[in-house]
Amino acid sequence: MQASALTAWELFCRRGDRLLFGSLDIWVEAGGAVHLVGPNGIGKSSLLQILAGLRPSSPSDRLGAADVKRGSVAWQGRLGLLDAHCTLDEVLPLENALAFWARIDGAARSDQSAAMVRMGLSSLTDVPVRYLSTGQRKRAGFARLLIQNADHWLLDEPLNGLDIDGVALVEELIAERRAAGGAIVVASHQPIALPDAQAIDLRDHPW
Repeated sequence: MQASALTAWELFCRRGDRLLFGSLDIWVEAGGAVHLVGPNGIGKSSLLQILAGLRPSSPSDRLGAADVKRGSVAWQGRLGLLDAHCTLDEVLPLENALAFWARIDGAARSDQSAAMVRMGLSSLTDVPVRYLSTGQRKRAGFARLLIQNADHWLLDEPLNGLDIDGVALVEELIAERRAAGGAIVVASHQPIALPDAQAIDLRDHPW
């Protein structure tokens, strides 16, 4: 039995007065993958935020006595999140915008250069982030993720805006991260290569 990379217990999600899903348990082994599916508004992005520690799991009145496991999320290793929000400074040239995060992550300049080469961004170093296309922004987001060198990835619609070559590259990166023991949780409406992934449809977990 493989070691657990992610263990989450009794997750619930509320958006305003709307109850989205619960109770949800997730267990992902090292090198494993989860594909979150379901229609827009079902709570896939909210679940990724809960798993990233950016949003608390909502308590449920339907449960009995307090349980320390309820709403808990535990990762074994470092975590990286790539969602729809561009975390790069819009005004800065791409190279400088990535360098800001590289300094925070303690990454070497060579790591940043390698990530930009891998993502096909070497010709865009001097282009301000605000001028990048949707696909280029997505590639820049993955460059940021590579520079961060996180063990596990949370990916929200990672293929949006990418052409065929970009999709193939992202699928290659995911396969490499899994081969290195990383766990991947993906929310994607588009078909994506995730061999042996566990599919979680949030419609199967109504609150």
